[in-house]
Amino acid sequence: MKKDAYSWMGRSLDTIHRANWYRSVKAIAGRPGPIITINGRKMLNFASNDYLGLAGDDRLVEAAVAATRELGTGSTGSRLLTGHRELHRQLELAIADLKGTEDAIAFSSGYLANIGTISAIVGGRDLILSDEYNHSSLKMGAKLSSAAVLDYRHGDIDHLKTLLDGHRSRYRRALILTDTLFSMDGDLCPLPRLAALAVAFECMLLVDEAHATGVFGETGAGCVEYFGLTGTPLLQMGTLSKALGSLGGYVAASAEAIDFLRNRAPSWIYTTGLTPADTAAALAAINIVREEPERRAKLWENVAFLKELLGDRAEQIGDSDSPIFCYFVQDAATALQVGNKLQERGIFAPAIRPPTVNTSRIRISLMATHQLDQIRQLVEVLKTLR
Repeated sequence: MKKDAYSWMGRSLDTIHRANWYRSVKAIAGRPGPIITINGRKMLNFASNDYLGLAGDDRLVEAAVAATRELGTGSTGSRLLTGHRELHRQLELAIADLKGTEDAIAFSSGYLANIGTISAIVGGRDLILSDEYNHSSLKMGAKLSSAAVLDYRHGDIDHLKTLLDGHRSRYRRALILTDTLFSMDGDLCPLPRLAALAVAFECMLLVDEAHATGVFGETGAGCVEYFGLTGTPLLQMGTLSKALGSLGGYVAASAEAIDFLRNRAPSWIYTTGLTPADTAAALAAINIVREEPERRAKLWENVAFLKELLGDRAEQIGDSDSPIFCYFVQDAATALQVGNKLQERGIFAPAIRPPTVNTSRIRISLMATHQLDQIRQLVEVLKTLR
């Protein structure tokens, strides 16, 4: 009797359940914001990457609606065939202007931006050095590239230098990969030292600004601006789906690098272009980021207020210098229990468990649209947990 070729999936799911790693979706009703409705119940939302509160902004909605009425619902093809609109180019030029680069290229998602870019610029004769806490898209891009991959300890420049000393000379090209703002820990990479190492060892440097764009820097351009490295020869990747409130990804760099990606990045060449609605919404968001610095200032006011309320418990919960905070727990089961307790008290903040992270935690993220009383309510609930 032949075995069912798919039976292993059920056994694998059983293992996932036993490890408390099982995941399922929760439907959220209505527009995103600091208060959301789940299963008919309103909760304070401390789980969103919508750092500036733009995903529900009327101006983005109207921009998306207007673009849809004029250009339709879909791009109908890849950008090199029928999928390119002048609106796409307007967005790319706006991204380049924000990031202080010569040009930019927009992908249909941030994940596609990373896997396409990395696999285009390195190959089997090359070396990748990757922070061990990097996002899945960076790690997957490294794997797809066929390059040799060495992980360096999180944020450890000395370890990275040791790896470069021992391995760089054996490879044609080398690429250093890092998030700038790490989405699950809330800390920043040591970008100035990374940039210096990249020059010293003739490495390319790709930084993932997904969670930093719109949040860090004087104009909201991200951590490259924040660290005073605008104009440095590197590749800046980011998303349009976090602080910019839309969908898609981008790479900003020199005109030559962007032209190369248009001709070699498979996840741009062989996929449908961004919808007119997503493109127009992202373009509207970039304009708001540039024109309304007070929105970003309010986000940082909320970060400071949360840290002030936490007091001595700030380090225990995660003394963050970003809008992302972590309440660490001992294991996945405890994370689920704490997440459920928070929901019972009207707080939605997710349990983050392996394999997404090495250690389980509750991830707390702030938005510019949170009110101080809402943050105060969060802290009051957190203080009852231990």
